[in-house]
Amino acid sequence: MPDSAKPRTAITPPGAQPPPVPLSPGIRRGGIVQVAGQIANDPATGALVGDTVAEQTRACLRNVLAVLDAAGATEQDIVMLRVYLTDVAHFAEMNTAYAELLSRPYPARTTVYVGLPPGLLVEIDALAVTESA
Repeated sequence: MPDSAKPRTAITPPGAQPPPVPLSPGIRRGGIVQVAGQIANDPATGALVGDTVAEQTRACLRNVLAVLDAAGATEQDIVMLRVYLTDVAHFAEMNTAYAELLSRPYPARTTVYVGLPPGLLVEIDALAVTESA
């Protein structure tokens, strides 16, 4: 079946709380998996994880990887990440934590500076492409 004929499927990691807003944590259509912006929350409780941008970056990436895993994808399937930071001064600290959880060759990435709800320092979304649907 060509990718264009395959349905869009919502992806939620096992044990994760449903989002409080109208979105899916991830969507798979054919071999493409789009992970919605993941924040630094504990998926089981929804509680904020970490006070520093490094801690929150690690938590965001763990959440991205959990959505990918639930979709049958891996870190190596990521082709693009977008990182949303609240402060340009956090860029170096985010990069250090980012490099701890991702392997070479690193995915393409865009980093932008935005306003996020109080307490949130970073949000990360991902696009992955897999060989199978």
